[in-house]
Amino acid sequence: MVTADSASAPALLTAAVDSGTFTLRRARKDDLPRILALLADDQLGATRESADDLAPYEYAFDAIDGDPAHLLVVGELDGDVVATFQLSYLPGLSRRGSWRAQIEAVRVSEVLRGQGVGALMIEWAIEQARERGCSLVQLTTDKSRVAAHRFYARLGFVASHEGMKLKL
Repeated sequence: MVTADSASAPALLTAAVDSGTFTLRRARKDDLPRILALLADDQLGATRESADDLAPYEYAFDAIDGDPAHLLVVGELDGDVVATFQLSYLPGLSRRGSWRAQIEAVRVSEVLRGQGVGALMIEWAIEQARERGCSLVQLTTDKSRVAAHRFYARLGFVASHEGMKLKL
């Protein structure tokens, strides 16, 4: 297992985009400030995320990084972290005991939107889910994120379920 404090993580994917060379890699703990900036860089995240206290994020990072069913990924453009998402694998009894992949917290820097970076990330995640034997890939996106809904639909996702959450 690659540890959170590794000096460099191997590339999971490398691709040319309009702005340069885009690389996906496993996130490192020292990426947290940039990941948090990406998570906070929209109307919803701005009210939910705060880099004032990194302790809860470091705790969550350690849990994600220490569990082989979860992967926190960052995307770099010529060495700068410009994107992120989490990929988790969930076992289930439904669908004949099949596994599913859950994609969470997808963010791409505003300056890169529309250059195919998000599609590269999601397509990579889908391929990982196939290789892991998952029968489906699922994600949720806030109802107010209409552009995200169009993006996921273009990639083949279908709004087949109504999601519900209970804040604790």
